[in-house]
Amino acid sequence: MNIVVQKFGGTSVRNLECQRQVMQKVLRPYREGNKVIVVLSAMSGETNRLLALAREWSDNPDPAEADSLVSTGEQISCALFAMLLKQQGIACRSVLGFQAPIKTDCAYGKARIVDIDESRIKAMLDEYDILVMAGFQGCDNSQRITTLGRGGSDTSAVALAAAIRADICEIYTDVPGVFTTDPNMCTDARKLDSITYDEMLEMASMGAKVLQIRSVEFAKKYNVTVHVRSTFSDEPGTVVTKEDPTMEAALVSGIAYDKDQARITLINLADKPGVSAQIFTPLAEQRILVDMIVQNPSKNGKTDMTFTVPRADVDQTLKTLDSLRYEIGFEAVDSNLNVSKVSIIGVGMRNHSGVASRAFRALADENINILMISTSEIKITCLIDDKYTELAVRTLHKAFELENGPLGTA
Repeated sequence: MNIVVQKFGGTSVRNLECQRQVMQKVLRPYREGNKVIVVLSAMSGETNRLLALAREWSDNPDPAEADSLVSTGEQISCALFAMLLKQQGIACRSVLGFQAPIKTDCAYGKARIVDIDESRIKAMLDEYDILVMAGFQGCDNSQRITTLGRGGSDTSAVALAAAIRADICEIYTDVPGVFTTDPNMCTDARKLDSITYDEMLEMASMGAKVLQIRSVEFAKKYNVTVHVRSTFSDEPGTVVTKEDPTMEAALVSGIAYDKDQARITLINLADKPGVSAQIFTPLAEQRILVDMIVQNPSKNGKTDMTFTVPRADVDQTLKTLDSLRYEIGFEAVDSNLNVSKVSIIGVGMRNHSGVASRAFRALADENINILMISTSEIKITCLIDDKYTELAVRTLHKAFELENGPLGTA
């Protein structure tokens, strides 16, 4: 059977009018003879409302019970949308995460998918033409409901597409595709026709909200073609796919930024073997994502080490480090929440020089100081004062002439 997976976010299903628009998108592949799996998020604002409700009842809501509560948002969306389809005489049913089942680990609030029962889903598709499935949720080995974290419906959709080997996974959202940078920050931003998995991974890791990073990881691992497009128009969006020679010809594809960052510095840290492991192992156990790491040259057996973490994790990071102070041996910890990361991204950077020098010169011309630098094969990231974020994004976008589309190597 030919299968199309479509995912619709919270703004796409926020009311009856929007869900009727969604229904027209769903009916297109259905009328072309495809089986369709529709993955829905909760209505816009519903998850926040439920979390606020949990905090009214408890100062520290139990994570498992919180997952059970917030998962009802997707249940509502799916049931209502299935009613719309059935009114059209379509053979369909709503399916919750535990009914599929979508098996996850037990990290409540940020669970990871470990298995999807392909045979069960295909059996349901034999009986029904359209399945309306709840995104964002699954269940653990104890049959407890779990949720996948913010943006988890993207991951649900791509994982389902991979499990059942769907022909395509369409991610519908309130933007028409992936842009060279944030169009709200830079009016010259242009929509990309296509982008590689690796570039999209870097964009997502830098805070681009078009796709959740784990959904892109699934797409790359299982070679799922993802089409990001708007719920509210019929224009083509951006195809996220494997790399091809025409993509390699583009030196830089986009500029991304992340303002949700903090810089942590350990001062007068003992410079001896094993210290880095003593620092970062406890942070990893707390599921704190450490990114940029810089260690200064040693002087008299002491050094400074600086790294970045998400702002939301600063308090837990400082608490963890304070508990290790005497074991590790450092004088003090300094934190700075007024920083952001700006990145230049492009697969063409692998085989061409000059990107870094052009970026650094453009920032210097605007008197923007670079606090830290990190690089990968296809990304150069600069940590800067967050008050310069918008200026830096616009400056780099102009420096690489992205208003005309991805910059070529010629």
